[in-house]
Amino acid sequence: MKERNLPGHLLLVFRGMAMGAVDVVPGVSGGTIALITGIYEELILSIKSINMQAARVLFRDGIAAAWRKINGSFLVSVVAGILISIFSLAHLLSWLFRHHDMLVWSFFFGLILGSALFVGAKVNRWTISSGFALIAGTAIAYFVTMATPATGPDYAWYIFISGSIAFCALVLPGISGAFLLILLGKYEFMLNAVSETDIPVLLLFGAGGVTGVIAFSHVIGWLLKKHPNTTLALLTGFMAGSLNKLWPWKKVLETRVTSAGEVVPLIERNIWPSRFAEIYGQDPMVPAIVLCAVAGFTLIAVFMYWSRKK
Repeated sequence: MKERNLPGHLLLVFRGMAMGAVDVVPGVSGGTIALITGIYEELILSIKSINMQAARVLFRDGIAAAWRKINGSFLVSVVAGILISIFSLAHLLSWLFRHHDMLVWSFFFGLILGSALFVGAKVNRWTISSGFALIAGTAIAYFVTMATPATGPDYAWYIFISGSIAFCALVLPGISGAFLLILLGKYEFMLNAVSETDIPVLLLFGAGGVTGVIAFSHVIGWLLKKHPNTTLALLTGFMAGSLNKLWPWKKVLETRVTSAGEVVPLIERNIWPSRFAEIYGQDPMVPAIVLCAVAGFTLIAVFMYWSRKK
């Protein structure tokens, strides 16, 4: 694990803020941001280290030794950034989606497209198994984005399970935790819990999330260690398949009414800009949307150049 000074930890907080900001967006994964900002592997290893061995170190050698064992300073910095975003920047993103949704989706489209190429470039050797993993990952993510959202109960066990599943997006690039919550019927419920600071619900959801992410990080960590090329190809596929959700021009097939009485899309289908203009009589804003997509892609290209230079 890396030793960091104060500026290094502040940079981690900013990376966590980027993860938290996109985690509230149905379609973008915090795990993707961890990958493109270069902290993904350290995040997986740090989460994996929270186990019985760390507990034994705690009782045998004390808090300081256990803290080093789990890379506690790294985890606290990243989690602090995530929480800052969820409770602050999430409101800005909500405003942007209400007023400039197509531009935001196009920016994320370019961001994730660039991310898929970035991660795919990390595959050292393409084989039949890595090619199959790429196709499988793409198909899984695509069908997840096409799934029909459910209406979930408000029972404690269901909130716990929802947290366990949604938090897996922290270690699974391309699969959005927010979108998984929509599929589970708990997205709006949890947004309200955050807005109203419903402590019991947040603690229950968080407990489920911590349990899920620790368990799932062991799976991803093992795969990255034993089958790195196949795993990276699978993660590339997850991101490629999620582009279906991020396409900016959509036709609304079905809507739902939120608890605030707002009518929002429930099921949508991707369409071409010309069809969008024909259906809604609105300017499809092709130049602006392409510009935003290019901006997102360029941001990833800068990360790629920076990481290779390092």
